[in-house]
Amino acid sequence: MDAELRRSLLEVCVLSAIKKEDSYSYRIIKNMKPHVEVTETELYPILKKLEADGQLKNYATEHNGRLRKYYRITQKGKDRIKEFQKEWDEMLSIYSFVIKEEKDDE
Repeated sequence: MDAELRRSLLEVCVLSAIKKEDSYSYRIIKNMKPHVEVTETELYPILKKLEADGQLKNYATEHNGRLRKYYRITQKGKDRIKEFQKEWDEMLSIYSFVIKEEKDDE
């Protein structure tokens, strides 16, 4: 898969993973794992980008004597998920066209 496309898709996955409740990096990876594989190396730059873009905010809370960074989705992040859902309809239409053309060539 194209690296830029994968990164964009992972961004929406991260936003979706924390849409219902604030979360921290390990839990985000764990929640995404059944659906998409993401590594810490991929996740941290995505979290930073989403924060810089105002789609996420973070805060720290003490857990077992250490500070744990939690991420919270903003309205801008929620709007991005809605935008993705609209874009997905177009992507599915393109995919259907490509599959149809492939089958017609057989």
